[in-house]
Amino acid sequence: MFSFRTTSIEDQLDRSLLKGDVGVFCTQNSWYPDKQCYLEDIFRSRGNLRKVFRPIETELTPGTNHIGFSQEELEGLSAVVVEIQDVGTRYFNYTRDVMRLLSFRARMEEGPSIYIIDHINPAGRVVEGTIPALDSDNWTPKVAHRHGLTLGELCNLYYSEIGARFPLHVISARAISSNNELLPWAIAPASDIPGLFTCELYSGGGLWNNTTITPAIGTSRPYEYFGAPFIKPEPGSFLPKPPGVLMRPCDFTPSAGRYKGEKCYGYQILLLPGAKYHSLLHTLLLMRYFTERYSQFEILPALHGQVSDPVISEYLRGGITFDVVQEHVKVEEQKWIRKAKRFLLYEDSPYRNK
Repeated sequence: MFSFRTTSIEDQLDRSLLKGDVGVFCTQNSWYPDKQCYLEDIFRSRGNLRKVFRPIETELTPGTNHIGFSQEELEGLSAVVVEIQDVGTRYFNYTRDVMRLLSFRARMEEGPSIYIIDHINPAGRVVEGTIPALDSDNWTPKVAHRHGLTLGELCNLYYSEIGARFPLHVISARAISSNNELLPWAIAPASDIPGLFTCELYSGGGLWNNTTITPAIGTSRPYEYFGAPFIKPEPGSFLPKPPGVLMRPCDFTPSAGRYKGEKCYGYQILLLPGAKYHSLLHTLLLMRYFTERYSQFEILPALHGQVSDPVISEYLRGGITFDVVQEHVKVEEQKWIRKAKRFLLYEDSPYRNK
């Protein structure tokens, strides 16, 4: 049973929320500016909060962007209320944790109703990339790299794909005070998604994590900066880049992740006002550039699983030219947009940057 609801979570009259044992599955984005409290405080004040599923470490600690839990911890709960801020890219860890929650619940004969408190997608409705063509883990939804959906719409899609029958309810983003009073990046969604431009760069920049170049994890500007100790910066005009993009040579020393404490050399990606940036395609161009220029640059096997597309993998191996992969991505984006329309909960639709 699926429902889409247009009033806030505290106004829902379901017995499971009013009288049942409630679990809250959340990040720091579950803060309500009008009430000056967090989501769990609503149920704590009612006296029926039983479990809080949160990231273990403090909210901006690098490398801790997961919510750990087991299927057994869901047993005995009447409802689990979910509130995270998705960032618009299919490999975002907290979103994969939500899909794991739905998967666990689908295996249970009896269990809690799931309530998804929806948020605006800070990456907007723009689409980039391809639907996975290869089997990956069960908790990565089969959507484009930059999918253009909200978390509620993603859950609607995933719920359908796994053939679930448990009660799933999505609370409209328009009913949430934080969506009306705060910008979607005002509270950092994760330690490596700190600000306004990060979501524009993550769909491609996130792939650097599975190479020997770091996307500046452990700095204040991850995915906007990238580099490695072996790179020798040259004028940004020499690098491949689309119109409306500048590449500034820079250096940085990350405090976490690959090359922790080592001085790295690389570039900052600067988007000019109004630029229509395709992060995935630009990152693929850069990876081919660094493969041909530096013997120390390696694409690790995990990246091909993350990309989950044989045409893109063949391009990265040097087997085809960029125009081939560009046309492939265009066709796949059009295919994804057609599929996504079946799961939309709002009037505006995903679209390609042409």
